Amino acid sequence: MHPGIAPPVVNRCAPAVRRVEVVATAPRPFPATLVATLLILGWVALGLAYLGWFCPLDLSPDEAHYWHWSRRLDWSYYSKGPLVAWLIRGSCELFGTSAFAVRVPAVLSSAALLAAVFVLARDALRDGRAAVAVVAVAMTLPPVTAASVLMTIDPPFLACWAWALVGVMRGVERRAPRWWLVAGVCSGLGVLAKYPMLLLPAAVLGFLLARRRDELRRPGIWLFLALTALGLLPIVVWNAAHDWVSLRHTLGQSGVGDGVKPRPVEWRNPLGFVATQAGVLLGTGFAAFAAAGYAFRRAADPRLSLLWWAAVPVWGLFLAASLRNPGQPNWPAAAYVGGLVLAAAWVRGRGLRRVVVGTAVVGLVGSVSLRFPAVWLPVLVQLTAAPTETNPTPVRRLDATARLRGWRTLAAEVDRVRERVERETGRDPVLAATRWTTPGELSFYCRGRPEAYSFGPALEDRSSQYDLWRPNPTADAQAFRGRTFIYVGEAIPAADRVFDRVEAPFRVVHAEQGIPVSVWTVWVMHGFRGFPEGYRLTRPTY
Repeated sequence: MHPGIAPPVVNRCAPAVRRVEVVATAPRPFPATLVATLLILGWVALGLAYLGWFCPLDLSPDEAHYWHWSRRLDWSYYSKGPLVAWLIRGSCELFGTSAFAVRVPAVLSSAALLAAVFVLARDALRDGRAAVAVVAVAMTLPPVTAASVLMTIDPPFLACWAWALVGVMRGVERRAPRWWLVAGVCSGLGVLAKYPMLLLPAAVLGFLLARRRDELRRPGIWLFLALTALGLLPIVVWNAAHDWVSLRHTLGQSGVGDGVKPRPVEWRNPLGFVATQAGVLLGTGFAAFAAAGYAFRRAADPRLSLLWWAAVPVWGLFLAASLRNPGQPNWPAAAYVGGLVLAAAWVRGRGLRRVVVGTAVVGLVGSVSLRFPAVWLPVLVQLTAAPTETNPTPVRRLDATARLRGWRTLAAEVDRVRERVERETGRDPVLAATRWTTPGELSFYCRGRPEAYSFGPALEDRSSQYDLWRPNPTADAQAFRGRTFIYVGEAIPAADRVFDRVEAPFRVVHAEQGIPVSVWTVWVMHGFRGFPEGYRLTRPTY
């Protein structure tokens, strides 16, 4: 110590000072893929449980018709490609013939659709949370929930469309041929489900010409087009052997020509088309789709631009087609695959969360009501007129599920008459109906699943697959001459020229809670002679 300098004073009671380093930790990323996977698996589990134990709905006429196709596998059919029949046949082989088995492919197809929507939304929005939200909202939309229950051509078609769109988006963005291969395989399968699949390659070409012409010099797009054409090949070959009946049917449905002449232009039809689509998407959903279609018409982001091309022009084509044919509500369904993601991109950041949640709640309530129609039936009755002789089921005007109820009731009554006729004649009678919508139902629900036929070609119904299967009563009378028929439908004019004897008809009424929901007229006709030449009441339509 230096002399003259006092030593320092040390306070031994003072606490020691510690240096604490705070290390910032990044928040864990949102597990979007895991959450979406769990949502979709839950969707599948609920769908299968509903179909297996809780579903009150019989097969729709379309489902029964496609099941009828599945009993005679072919490369194509009168009005559609073969994929729907192949899937139903495969499911019935695995699970046995039942309504549950017929509809299992619908549940799996809807799950595949939702998975593709998640991938599209995550890739286009670059936001996993938003992608999960898009999937969650999609699950509440009545068209999506209906497609998870009813095994029509739409569930596999929309799944193929969505995954083909995923493949194109990733093929363009990553320049990866394997994704173009995915797109091509899905597009080829989609053509086998529904002909409008051909609109996706057209939309992709429009996008590439407008935004990415360099891709036309790469092999990916040509692989995509080649595989799509390969999927079309079985349909073309089959139609070449069947007088191009599918082409004529498609032209008739579009209003261009029905085998006789084009339908006249009806300028009010597009207004009805727009109103129907707005209703299907619960109003706000359609408004978001329309706003997004306008906002992203010149999108700088190529991902959003691709979705626009796969949505707005496709939807516009069906709007134009409505000038001649109002069409069905599901016709532009493929446009809403990309359109849903576009709508999400437009809604995001606009403070419309309450509107989105409200729409989802309304959609969920509507979807549940469609699955359990008996809950709402008393309410619907209060909104309709009382039944009359000429209108015995007025509730059908408001009940969208009425076409899916009562078929087992009809089949039970037909079976009762079959037993009586068999006792009296010693032979099981032949089943037939006026329209193409009924034979599949009779064949599916009647005891022993007998064959059933359509008298449509001889009456006023349009042509159908039943015209092509031989023998049939209208084309091959000699194979059925002298047989007794149980016929469901309207009265046959001059029936004494077709049968030796016709019993008085009776009505079959299917009622729920005392409310008539479905009514059919059943006839027993003995001694089939065949329809005389020139008997047909109208010219054929397709």
